[in-house]
Amino acid sequence: MKYVAILFCLFMATLLGNAATRQMEQLDRGLVAVKTADGVFLSWRLLGDEPQDVAFNIFRNGTLLNDKPIAGATNWIDKSGKVSDEYLVKTIGRDAARHVSTAVKPWENPYKTIQLNRPQTPAIDNPQPWETGGYIPNDCSVGDLDGDGEYEIVVKWNARAHDNSHNGPTDPVILDAYKLDGTHLWRIDLGKNIRAGAHYTQFMVYDLDGDGIAEIACKTAPGTIDGKGKAVILGNDDPQADYRNENGHILDGPEYLTIFNGTTGAEITTIPYNPPRGNDLKRVWGDDRGNRSDRYLACIAYLDGAHPSLVMCRGYYTRAVLAAYDFKAGKLTERWVYDSGIEHDTKNTAFGQGNHSLAVGDVDGDGFDEIVYGGAAIDHDGKLLYSTGLGHGDAHHLSDLDPDRPGLEFFQVHETKPCPAGVELRAAGTGELLFGRPTTIDVGRGLSADIDPKHRGFEFWSSASNEVYNIKGEVISTQKPSVNFRIYWDGDLQDELLDGNRITKWNGNGTDQIVDFQTFGGASINGTKKNPNLQADLFGDWREEVVLYNQQDPGQLLIFTTTIPTEHRLVTLMHDPVYRLSVAWQNVAYNQPPHLGYYIGK
Repeated sequence: MKYVAILFCLFMATLLGNAATRQMEQLDRGLVAVKTADGVFLSWRLLGDEPQDVAFNIFRNGTLLNDKPIAGATNWIDKSGKVSDEYLVKTIGRDAARHVSTAVKPWENPYKTIQLNRPQTPAIDNPQPWETGGYIPNDCSVGDLDGDGEYEIVVKWNARAHDNSHNGPTDPVILDAYKLDGTHLWRIDLGKNIRAGAHYTQFMVYDLDGDGIAEIACKTAPGTIDGKGKAVILGNDDPQADYRNENGHILDGPEYLTIFNGTTGAEITTIPYNPPRGNDLKRVWGDDRGNRSDRYLACIAYLDGAHPSLVMCRGYYTRAVLAAYDFKAGKLTERWVYDSGIEHDTKNTAFGQGNHSLAVGDVDGDGFDEIVYGGAAIDHDGKLLYSTGLGHGDAHHLSDLDPDRPGLEFFQVHETKPCPAGVELRAAGTGELLFGRPTTIDVGRGLSADIDPKHRGFEFWSSASNEVYNIKGEVISTQKPSVNFRIYWDGDLQDELLDGNRITKWNGNGTDQIVDFQTFGGASINGTKKNPNLQADLFGDWREEVVLYNQQDPGQLLIFTTTIPTEHRLVTLMHDPVYRLSVAWQNVAYNQPPHLGYYIGK
């Protein structure tokens, strides 16, 4: 267990560091049981705020199963287990309720089904063939919405949706909350004046005020109905107004930012959205049809090192504005606003540097979070940390990619044509270019993951070529694997690869398939992006779960968990700051996979 002890100490140093009072979720044990051909597979959480040497007992139907305390990996196979059995896990020597798991019965299948309350699709005249599918579960997020230590899931429903560059009407975006047993907690209808599409509704699910219950934050407008059936409205604004133009875009009318109660979905507070779109869209944002002005991002960041702040953003192709808020006592208070301005200054501002997502972490080692905004980074105080000037990109990855360098690294691909470093690896805290591959094309995809145990640190590759690089920029293969999500699944310390509904494993010069979720009806979302509805460490040990929707019944979510034993004992990933905040912003625009803020590779 020597390795485990060292790893845990490194984890706690990352977690506590200079920000020893950082707010952290109080999670339960997260016990899960799954019937397999070998018996019943059990796994549970090791928490980030408990002693590293904590040990456990397992009980089946009230009878102790293990003959000595379990002090290693937090998984177990009961070879005699049946689906009718009941299991619980107890922390040895600790009788507090938090240290006794909820009793669970095994899943009969390798997935958990959550039955949803599928919204009725509004009737439309002369629908196109692709507009007749009805509401489909889209991006999801999680938070503890009722304070019981178990995650609830928030589902964004889309029917007709469009990229901001496209014309056409969209159906209202709906947010639903469900407990893991399928209990429907509430429904928020964002209304006709919120456009459906990947770049528009970024919803944050997080405990913003530290009361143990997560809130939901997103952009709203007249027409939004909260979880209690109440109209969200400011002043004398008209809740029945329709601000959609003939192309389905919303370029006029009030814009709001609302915080909703996680337990009930009720509106807590609403303020005007900052920044407003303004009147001269072409001059201020770069076009007059909403393709530049209506590109939104959002995240959670610990800007004071201890408490979470909400950051809502607008624009990245040209002007970029980030507004940070603290939420206390039911009110939003502005912390700062960063505005790149409208001048094409790409070296001294974040103008034109934003991606179709963002990342959050303490990149400069000062104990406070920064926001990596594509080719730029915004410091915790709302000032520009640096700008690379390399421009906009579609994909990026923040982690300790090179464990032999201090701090975090950032891998990104760029759309700029030509670009001196269209595939780049940089020091996340300074912008120093560590590797740059010149490109003459729009590099639309890129992935960094620790897939090869023969090479220390992460590997990276992109749609620019078939080359796979080690962290030193050396080509280790020309057989590029999938360029989508990374995931912990099979129990070793390397990443596996999740692409759509399949997980594959790097074999040194290609990949082998581990599991095909399509066998069970699992379907991915977001078209060619082929994202899961959510990837996160939702329960069980440190491996990650995959949430997909049921292709045969779009009114169901399927949550897949691994049943492969592991010998490695790691703290739940959700108690690492970089990872937890990655899960919070995973639903933003072009979904990116979550990463840890520390290195666990071989």
